[in-house]
Amino acid sequence: MTTHDVDAVLVAGATGGTGREVLRRAGSRVETVRALTRSPGATADLRAAGADEVAVDDLLDPSNLVAAVEGIDAVISAVGTAPSAVRDGPPFVDGAGNRALLDAAVDAGVDAFVMESAIGVGPEPASPLASAFDAFIGPLQEVKGEAEAAIRDAPIRHTVLRPGVLTNGRRTGLVSTAEPGEKLWGTVSRADVAWLMTAAPTTEGAANRTFEVVSTPRFPDRGVDVNWTLPR
Repeated sequence: MTTHDVDAVLVAGATGGTGREVLRRAGSRVETVRALTRSPGATADLRAAGADEVAVDDLLDPSNLVAAVEGIDAVISAVGTAPSAVRDGPPFVDGAGNRALLDAAVDAGVDAFVMESAIGVGPEPASPLASAFDAFIGPLQEVKGEAEAAIRDAPIRHTVLRPGVLTNGRRTGLVSTAEPGEKLWGTVSRADVAWLMTAAPTTEGAANRTFEVVSTPRFPDRGVDVNWTLPR
């Protein structure tokens, strides 16, 4: 994989809002887009959304992740647990699922791993919004943090994005990406997050880094200067 080329990506969490946006963004840029779902019934819908291939497996009880990551250059993980499911208890796909996918990616020699996390994850100073995330979905924040740590320790190029409150609005392109601890707060569309996730494997300045991400309000004085570049 060169700086600007990715031939095949695996999109985990493809049936979710961010995952579907990744399918849309990657479909015109990447030769092979493979969607990962635990539901065989979602295959036709995912192909209609932009997936060239669909792999069926459950990240919390995987049976054949080797096949899911075979021939893949970059894994883009938008998996997540609905806040309403926190009371059901672990394991959560945000933690155990991401780690299982990471292990499979490393074993297969995948070049890059991109994870959608959340503001407030990690030990850095937090904004009031991030503190609210920790208070209301603390168990999810904790396992996301464990997955982040595993990704950073793994021998694979990585990018972790910690968005604020996700919305279903259009892509704006007006996004603040900042180092952890800059205390960003606000909202960001799934479309904007998906654009960054799609660009991360081919953006040199995003290699092995973690970013807080919001679009409203913007924080130009806290943001980092990264030349985000989509695959081509």
